[in-house]
Amino acid sequence: MGPATFSDDLPTSLADLLSNTLILRQTAPYLPVSALRNLSRTSRTLHHVVLQSPEAFRYLDLSTVKSAIIPFDGPLDVGGTRFRAERMDEALTEDDFYSGPLRGIFSRLERLYALRNVHTLVLDGLTVTAELIKEFLTEERFNVRILSIREVKHLNERKLQQYLRYAVRPSRPADTPRVKGIYLFGPRDPTPRPASPVTKKSSLSASRGVMSSQGAQIGAEWNQKSTQALNAALTRTEDKWYQPSGKMIPKRPSPEWAEVLQACEGIIAFDAVLCRGPRHDPSKAHGRDATTLGIQHPASFIRPTIATIALGPSGCETCHSCPEGPALFGQSNPSQYPLLSPVPLHGSSLRAAQIPHTLDGSTPPPLIVRCEDCLKGRWCERCHKWWDEECYAGSPVAQRTELQQTELTETIQTDGTSDLLPKQVIKVHMGFCVEHCLIGEMEAGAGSNGMWG
Repeated sequence: MGPATFSDDLPTSLADLLSNTLILRQTAPYLPVSALRNLSRTSRTLHHVVLQSPEAFRYLDLSTVKSAIIPFDGPLDVGGTRFRAERMDEALTEDDFYSGPLRGIFSRLERLYALRNVHTLVLDGLTVTAELIKEFLTEERFNVRILSIREVKHLNERKLQQYLRYAVRPSRPADTPRVKGIYLFGPRDPTPRPASPVTKKSSLSASRGVMSSQGAQIGAEWNQKSTQALNAALTRTEDKWYQPSGKMIPKRPSPEWAEVLQACEGIIAFDAVLCRGPRHDPSKAHGRDATTLGIQHPASFIRPTIATIALGPSGCETCHSCPEGPALFGQSNPSQYPLLSPVPLHGSSLRAAQIPHTLDGSTPPPLIVRCEDCLKGRWCERCHKWWDEECYAGSPVAQRTELQQTELTETIQTDGTSDLLPKQVIKVHMGFCVEHCLIGEMEAGAGSNGMWG
């Protein structure tokens, strides 16, 4: 028998490749919506593959779609002039105006029978109303599992909180809500930007000062990357919630959001979790709210609060743990794990959004997060070292305001009564650890004629 020949075999086409569900599922999330739409118009085969397959629109990112962006970003009606200048219907509501572009996109997807295939929906930075989110939670035509609405505009948080409470009510229908995870509190994922060449504008800014020069900016960027690489190597993961990253949520959520997270526990997860510090446990917290000096007791009870600070897996500097115990992925209650950025491309389950990925494939590190109130006077804002309640209760100085701390420290040094309050007792002063960062901050401030100059 002679050697086999393949001259009669036809080459594998793009339609053949994309007909493979696994290949389409891995490829489609990297393609913009416009590319998928254009691809479906090239041939009948590709039209069937793209629009009939449940994988093509499983992950839908509309944050960069121009038709989803409202060009008018000012008030809806200023004295009745701008609104009427657009020649709109006088009966148009605020929700109709702001959610119009997105509703139009969803209507087109519904006509193409692709809307129910969307399981992960990213709307970061767009104009999203609370009424539209209510539809994701309650209407059957949507099948969204993971929803990202970070840094959206014109979102009525009060209404959204009401809709979330309604969606998770005990009398809700079975298998509702379909949305299982919401990205809301953290910053949106950064878009990669190509390196820009040196222009006249950058040359002009370089002549205005050392720190505004291109070299200084590149150096600062590399320092930040080096810090991130070091944290990733020490914690064995690139997920910032599991690193000593400090503040993870730029804007402190209102107390009402903590109550919403409590109501949604076990039903809807968020990219934030509640603080589990002992001060939030009535059985462990101190009964009094304040001392005779009018200063809050370091162990007094505080209401449920969202954790905004990631402390890393090493725990307290003294005991290397924490009183509430770290959250261990796969062992602790799933409500203790936040949704991790970026939004998963190839999975729409809570596990895909919550599981930390280690660099060596080993067991994920412990998760320790706290709110600002539970770390007051016991956490360094620079190096992120901290001491728990059992190892360092905090001195009377640490419980005062920064101005009171400064005045009391100066009084101690001037009066020569340091034996009443030994220096080594104070571990954190004015937000910096006394052993390392406070001295460096003072020297940096003195060199730049800052507050220590």
